[in-house]
Amino acid sequence: MTRTTLDLTGLKCPLPALKTRKALKPLQPGDQLEVRCTDPLSVIDIPNLIRETGDTVEITERSEAHIVFLIEKANGPIGSVNAALRS
Repeated sequence: MTRTTLDLTGLKCPLPALKTRKALKPLQPGDQLEVRCTDPLSVIDIPNLIRETGDTVEITERSEAHIVFLIEKANGPIGSVNAALRS
């Protein structure tokens, strides 16, 4: 299990969510991604992204200056899990 930090301070919507999605792809299940943002919309966009990917997310720090998310990579997207269950 590894932890990667992604500094997205200064980026505005939709870049934090897009860059988070890209950073999650190569991670292995159980790996963690720490995302640092300053865009206030990221508190909506990143949790919505994580609901789509099936991973888990916590807001570990939130202040007027920045927001820090800790995301744990799951086994795969929800769609692939559902497809496997139907087989």
